[in-house]
Amino acid sequence: MAYDEGIAERIRERLAQREDVLDSQIVEKKMFGGLAFMVRGHMACGVVGDELMVRVGPERYEQTLAEEHARVMDFTGKPLRGLVYVEAEGIASDEDLDAWVGRALSFVLSLPPK
Repeated sequence: MAYDEGIAERIRERLAQREDVLDSQIVEKKMFGGLAFMVRGHMACGVVGDELMVRVGPERYEQTLAEEHARVMDFTGKPLRGLVYVEAEGIASDEDLDAWVGRALSFVLSLPPK
């Protein structure tokens, strides 16, 4: 599956603006049929088709699934706990995308670097 390059570029812009993440800590990797953004060795977020993948962690997983536009990430046919897909409508505005990328970074930056 291809990924929306426009969404990928919007994610790049947000990551580049973060003072708590150095450019050297960000790696792009083709995964899950799309493009994942790794931060300090951990998958933080990405894009598959026109949807955003967001790593929110196991503690915030159920709460996040209850939100509009979020759904189970079931790439393998089995739900991946701690990861969600966000529909394109949920990231249409810059503010919404900022919030989702911020959530992913909040979780990933709480983990020890790999």
